[in-house]
Amino acid sequence: MHRKPFVAGNWKMHASLGANAALLGATREAGTRLAGVDVAVCAPFPYLFQVRDLLAGSPVAVGAQNVSEHAQGAFTGEVSAAMLAEFDCRYVIVGHSERRSLFGETDAQVAQKMAAAARAGLRPIVCVGETLAEREAGEGVPVVLRQLDAAIDAAGPEGFSSAVVAYEPVWAIGTGRNATPEQAQEIHAAIRARLGRGGINASALRIVYGGSVKPGNAAALFSMPDIDGGLIGGASLVGADFAAICEAAAVSKGH
Repeated sequence: MHRKPFVAGNWKMHASLGANAALLGATREAGTRLAGVDVAVCAPFPYLFQVRDLLAGSPVAVGAQNVSEHAQGAFTGEVSAAMLAEFDCRYVIVGHSERRSLFGETDAQVAQKMAAAARAGLRPIVCVGETLAEREAGEGVPVVLRQLDAAIDAAGPEGFSSAVVAYEPVWAIGTGRNATPEQAQEIHAAIRARLGRGGINASALRIVYGGSVKPGNAAALFSMPDIDGGLIGGASLVGADFAAICEAAAVSKGH
């Protein structure tokens, strides 16, 4: 089934007003030129207003990097899905491995965040992935499917109707190592099969890869049948590199 490729930049905790302007100019140009790819920028909360304004009128979507599972209340420092929606956010990352490992987010909490985002009309980018120890123990697929099952239980098929799943092997994030296209494809295929058994239209849902994607390896990764694009970290901070990755997605998927 045809799935339009999706590439999102995750700026993480990198940004400044000055640097953002130049980077968003390059990203806007790439997103406008490459009509066959859906492109998004997931920026830190303080810059969402600037990102929204500089991308206005372009096909590049605005995204956030995290969201509270709570709708409102006494949760100092948290940001709700409804607040993000007011800034024209279309996407939000939930369950990134850095949130899980550094801030203790559990499978259940990530699933609640996904459900909250979907209820507010946002499109959650749900991250799953195994650590190096888990992969070496042969637990890669079971760990990823456990994380996915929690999201399916909390959000149900309707919560996945607009979602993107991002497979991010923890051992490949920011390390310069990346899964081989074949390793990534194996996990992506397992994810799609599990989603299908959960009553979700898995053939239409986009599953993207994240973990040291660069212009040099993007085409090989995106050529795999179940890899529908990427969630891009460091390379999304370099306009030319991010544009090249978006182009690789368009070419590899025949757009």
